[in-house]
Order: sequence, then structure tokens, then C-alpha cells
Amino acid sequence: MRAWGIQKWVSVSDPNCFTAFSCDVPQPGPHDVLVKVRAVGVNPVDTKVRAMQLDLLGTPRILGWDASGEIVQTGEAVTRFRVGDRVYYAGDITRPGCNAQYQCVDARLVAHKPQRLSFEEAAAMPLTTLTAWEGFERMNLQEGRTLLIIGGAGGVGSIAIQLAKQAGCFVIATASRTETAQWCRDLGADAVIDHRDDIIAQCNALGFSSVNAIANFVSTDTYWDMMGDLIAPFGEYLLIVEPKTNLRLGDPLKAKCVSIHWEFMFSRAKFQTHDMERQGEILHQASEWFDAGILRNTMTTHLGELSCESLRKAHELLESGRSVGKIVMSVSGHED
Repeated sequence: MRAWGIQKWVSVSDPNCFTAFSCDVPQPGPHDVLVKVRAVGVNPVDTKVRAMQLDLLGTPRILGWDASGEIVQTGEAVTRFRVGDRVYYAGDITRPGCNAQYQCVDARLVAHKPQRLSFEEAAAMPLTTLTAWEGFERMNLQEGRTLLIIGGAGGVGSIAIQLAKQAGCFVIATASRTETAQWCRDLGADAVIDHRDDIIAQCNALGFSSVNAIANFVSTDTYWDMMGDLIAPFGEYLLIVEPKTNLRLGDPLKAKCVSIHWEFMFSRAKFQTHDMERQGEILHQASEWFDAGILRNTMTTHLGELSCESLRKAHELLESGRSVGKIVMSVSGHED
């Protein structure tokens, strides 16, 4: 099969940032399905994994943790899927990624693709949907509570706005440009403020001296002090970006009894937890909601066919910090 990977970190300005190569089609284990990949999405985690590869690899590492496609083979322990099923999934960061024509993935992490969505639209959704959904499951998001989403126009923020509205929250999203602010409103945000300006003053102007919950999908360090001042007593944080500095965990967070929820979508697969199948269940529920029109897909950029050049452009967009929604590529050229 054809695959696309990295051998060592190279700047996205270099046309040799990625390499195309041929390798054997992987063979599924007992709990795996072998998927003919039809489309892939790109996420910030791809750029972070690429940046960590400082030593030269003999065999390129295949990145990519957002895909849709068709099952062509199942492992002996798989009972929920059959050959020919169309599926979508994020997968396991400890295994080869989806930037290839075929990929093996644990069936417990997989769900049937939404029928209303194309392969490309479906490939945009798994990782961000799981990130927001898993995080919100551990929070006390009840109807009438106020949630501030920092980074509303990004991949995770775009689906988080929709899920929070389904929970009945009043959603305040941050965005810094006219087009990104409108994107957040179109997804259902009740109010949009600019994260480059005084967030607390803008919330006060909306009538909120505090908020019940904050989902920070951008930078834990940058907004740490502000969040401590704005969060209400017994409030909650949802965080996904590891801090680069030591952060104070005492007052005001201790005085307010603030709960902190970390979300890392790959935890279940990485640690082989007893509830790995929960990811497949979440994606199944999300699939039904996409088909019912309750959720909308967040694909905004289709870069054509998966290639070294389209991957380089995708990583360049993500590293610029100005991408909106999700970036997707199609996969073709299979040996059918």
C-alpha cells in the first residue's frame, strides 16, 4: 500500500517535510478491523507528534488520527462490524496513523459513519467530537449553566459549542476575527467575545460576573490567571493543552473549590482501559445526531488528495493558528 509519513522533524516550509513510501498492508489482530481509508482529517496533535521527532527514523512514522473508510477485513473477536461497513474513528496514537491507504484499528474505537455525511465530512469529526464529548461527560454541564469556550472556532471548539448547546448551557465562545466570530454564532454560540481583549470585562458587559465552567482549548498558561478570577465557586475547568510553566493550584482555585478535568482523547486506547468501547459508543451516538441534523459537520477546508504536498499545507495551516474548523483530504489509488 501507499503511505505518507515523517522520518525527522522538518519545517513545513521545506517541500520534503513528508515522505511517500510503500509498505505492506497491515494484518488485523483479534480485536481489529482493517479499513480501506477513504478520507483523513488533520489535527494539532499531528503537528505536535511531528515536532517531537528529532531523531532520524529508518522507517517513516505514519501520522493521522481522524479517518473514515470501508472495512475490508475483521479480526476473529470482532462481532459488531462486517466487511463492507462504512466507518469513522480517531484511533490510537500508539499505533500507525491513518495517512495511508489501509489502517488497522481496534474495533472498540470505531462506529458506523453517519449516512448523511460524505467520507470527507465524516473524517473531520471523530477526534474533536470525542475530545469534547468525553470532557463534558466528566463535567456537571447542566441546563442553564454558563460555559466559556476559549478557542470556539477551532476543531474542538466548533463541536464543543454544539454539544454544550445540546446540554442546555449558555455558551460564550471566543474568536478574534469577524469570520471566526460568525462561525461560532452559526454553530449556536449565544455570545462571542474577543480573546485578544479583556475577557472578564467582556463577560461583565454581557451580564456575567462569573461563569460556571470554562473549556480552554487554546493555551492553559495564557489564560490561567484570568480563568481563576472569572470562574464561579464550585466551577469547573476542561483543559486539553499541557502547560509549559508551573501553574498555581492554590487560591483562588482552592478557595472556590474549582474542579479541573483533563481530557486526552487517546487515554482509553493508550492504557487499554476496561471501557475502551465507550469511544465507539460515543461515535455511534454522534453518528445518529449527525444524521438527525442535531449536529453539523465542521469540515471547512478540503485540500484534495492525500499527498506530501497536501499534508505539508495542512500542517502549515494548523501551525499558523488561523485555521477554522477542520482540514480534510481524500484518499484514493487503492488496489481494489
